[in-house]
Amino acid sequence: MEEIQEKSLQREAVKIEIAEKPTPFADLDPEIQLAIRCAADKKAFDIVGLDLRDIASFTEYFVIASGSNQRQVQAVADEVNDQLKKQLGSRPVRIEGYNSADWVLLDYGDFVFHIFNGESREFYDLARLWRDARKVEIPANL
Repeated sequence: MEEIQEKSLQREAVKIEIAEKPTPFADLDPEIQLAIRCAADKKAFDIVGLDLRDIASFTEYFVIASGSNQRQVQAVADEVNDQLKKQLGSRPVRIEGYNSADWVLLDYGDFVFHIFNGESREFYDLARLWRDARKVEIPANL
């Protein structure tokens, strides 16, 4: 019996990763595409999209972006909010964190747009927390 236990303890775990194809940018709803373009226009950086449809029920997508300071984080949030309202008539269900601008959350129901300053993004690391989500292909030319 000891011999069997000893052998089982010595086995190495094999990890198999199956790469899922990212969700194409063109497949996103117009609101999400516009929000990502607006963030890019305001020089947000490290924009990441996560497709949560298979793993969450409260929203379909997360978009995560960074700004270099409080003013830029607020400017990105303002641009996303203003352009979605003006061009598509979309209004967020709620906005959180705007005044402190460490982490601004714009909740549009079907997607949640997160804008972080660098320190908060590193601390909360949403992309790691939601690493099981499929990635969204963000065009390099934005």
